[in-house]
Amino acid sequence: MEIRYATNPTDFKQYDTDRIQKEFLVENLFSEGEINLVYSHYDRLITGGAVPTGEALKLEEKELLKTDYFLERREVGVINIAEGEGKVTVDGEEHVLNKRDCLYVGLGNKEVTFESVDNSNPARFYIVSATAHKHYPTKKLPIEEATPNHMGADSGSNKRTIYQYIHGGGIQSCQLMMGMTLLAPNNMWNTMPPHVHDRRMEAYLYFDMDQDSRVIHFMGQPNETRHIIMKNEQVVLSPPWSIHSGVGTNNYTFIWAMAGENYTFTDMEHVKMDDLR
Repeated sequence: MEIRYATNPTDFKQYDTDRIQKEFLVENLFSEGEINLVYSHYDRLITGGAVPTGEALKLEEKELLKTDYFLERREVGVINIAEGEGKVTVDGEEHVLNKRDCLYVGLGNKEVTFESVDNSNPARFYIVSATAHKHYPTKKLPIEEATPNHMGADSGSNKRTIYQYIHGGGIQSCQLMMGMTLLAPNNMWNTMPPHVHDRRMEAYLYFDMDQDSRVIHFMGQPNETRHIIMKNEQVVLSPPWSIHSGVGTNNYTFIWAMAGENYTFTDMEHVKMDDLR
């Protein structure tokens, strides 16, 4: 498991492009036949990718977490981002995930494994885990059963549909919040005007992009913004003090996940366009 440490916003102002990518960009989560995990010291969030192409892949990391099993003091959310179906087995109970389906697994479950229904057309599981203090039941939410929130307009190039999976009004959790935003064709902007939420961090996974498409992800304090050029299936870690907004060369989909002190989805400080620099 790779470890990423927290960054002081004052120090961040001095970072060049390479340093920004090293600290905040996660490039290679999805490798066939492997689970890859990144541990962030921002709210102890773990992001990961699993692409099973043979034997089942087990979610575990005893050495770093210093626990007997992965979810001894954690919870996890999983979304399949591929066309290929996948199976997540939680303590012997199988859950089949189609593309964009979500599964929540709570604290105390001892064994979680990932498999593809067809290894020639593997699932690609995006994994996000946060610390937990209470057990909530395992629950699957197919995208067809998730409530769509339609926002934006073609005139602002931000027409999009937001699906909230794990949150106070959906799948219950301790602190993990997770959902997905789909931009309509010919729309490229997300979360603009931007906001910050100083009580929780956030991670974005951008996907459903072709090989030559890019997203320019904006981050930093509102008066000291920077950017990262992102490719398909890459993750960006957003500190609590940072905006998190993006524009693409084409439309795209992204999964957002949050962890921290405040569990209220609407807890955010909006930034005026005049205050951006």
